[in-house]
Amino acid sequence: MKACFFREHGGLDKIRHGDLPDPVPGPGEVRVRIRAGALNHLDLFVRNGIPGLTLAMPHVMGADGAGVVDLVGPGVTRVAPGDEVVLNPGINCGACEFCLRGEHSLCVSFHLLGEHVWGTFAGYVVAPEANAYPRPQGLTWEESAAFPLTFLTAWRMLVTKAKARPGESILILGIGGGVSLAALQIAKLLGLTVGVTSGSPDKLLRAKEMGAEFAIDHGAADFSRETRKITGKRGVDIVLDSVGKATWKRSIASLARGGRLLTCGATTGPDPEEDLARIFWNQLTVMGSTMGTHAEFSDLLRILEGGRIRPVVDSVFPLSETREALRRMEEKKQFGKIVIRAD
Repeated sequence: MKACFFREHGGLDKIRHGDLPDPVPGPGEVRVRIRAGALNHLDLFVRNGIPGLTLAMPHVMGADGAGVVDLVGPGVTRVAPGDEVVLNPGINCGACEFCLRGEHSLCVSFHLLGEHVWGTFAGYVVAPEANAYPRPQGLTWEESAAFPLTFLTAWRMLVTKAKARPGESILILGIGGGVSLAALQIAKLLGLTVGVTSGSPDKLLRAKEMGAEFAIDHGAADFSRETRKITGKRGVDIVLDSVGKATWKRSIASLARGGRLLTCGATTGPDPEEDLARIFWNQLTVMGSTMGTHAEFSDLLRILEGGRIRPVVDSVFPLSETREALRRMEEKKQFGKIVIRAD
């Protein structure tokens, strides 16, 4: 099969496009002929090398993907060859204490397509049958590949973890990426007042066109001060910060008393300066979140089927140009998901 992969960690120059052996499904697994995959910041981290994560080389990136089942392993009953599916990237054991209570993303052996095992930037990918869901009607192949990781992450943070309620307010940092745009749509669906930040005036304008009530250029002003000014010194009920070190203290300062700070990543570093006094005095809650459960994925699919939210596709690249797609993400040019179309 054709695939995009690397044989050693490093920069864009390590990415290769070429032939790798077709994967073979084992018991309980399916093989999917990929029609489209989508980039995530995770792909950059994996390519650069994640401390403590040792990969068998060569390694195929790509957590998100949609395609057609073409082969099934022994014992598979949920799907059959010819089924059009979208993949939930999170793989769990199904037997640990967390899996048994339905908290699949807390699984002691939780891992992701494209991070720990071969991913979707290839002609074929193998995954557990439990991770293959019917492709949402009404979405293109590119849109189908664009939602799983980011929308599931945003859905769990806002719906399950923060329990966001109509009338509350949220500030979403770094609008334009997959999680932030998914969170914007989900927040509007839930009836929240939404603020966003970006260093790009164009991205701020587009976010307002999607329903954001206020937008802050974080390159021109301190977003925490601007947020308090906009909210009459109150602050917002929820801040979604996947930036980390560069924004953490200002995110805390943007919250109203009793507010919730959500994090699902740390693109600028995992060791920010803290403000413990403000956290305990204002009785703030910090919530970490990773991916989601199969139940949450099913809920999300029903919402997508209803057409109430829809992935934003920034651009589409052929598999052979995955390196250029990664370059676009590294340069932070995207507004929405960058999609890879299988050759």
